[in-house]
Amino acid sequence: MVIGLQQEIQRSEESRYDHRLHGVLLVAQGMTCPEVGHMLGDAPRTVEYWVRRFEERGLAGLTEGERTGRPSRLTAAQLREVNRVLRTKPSDAGMQVNLWDGKSLAAWIERKYAIALGVRQCQRLFRQFGFRLRKPRPLIAKANPSRQKAHKKNSGN
Repeated sequence: MVIGLQQEIQRSEESRYDHRLHGVLLVAQGMTCPEVGHMLGDAPRTVEYWVRRFEERGLAGLTEGERTGRPSRLTAAQLREVNRVLRTKPSDAGMQVNLWDGKSLAAWIERKYAIALGVRQCQRLFRQFGFRLRKPRPLIAKANPSRQKAHKKNSGN
């Protein structure tokens, strides 16, 4: 239940703001940062950061900041090229596969740009470019209708 509630807090920018606001309020009412962190399920150091940002910038200090993350290893031009190539058949790009997937895209990027990306990172690129996972259905030989009827429970015998 606790994990579900924590996931709900992480769900939106507003709920994360409210969570930080409650943490700072508890500290303002006399609780220590470790006590608040334990109560809310956050690290004491995180609560200290909230309090410091609140003291420096007021309520604006509790809003979401920019999350830059790690810089992309591919340039904007390379990303455009990857997007274009993904909209063609892999064989057109010199790959020996029928469908693009994380593994084949990683291999193509390695060959084309000498940049090693993980399969999971390539799967994120698919989502970033608006693709969704669709696996082809296997082709099954057509069954013989008369033999099917013979094996049915209620075949009328």
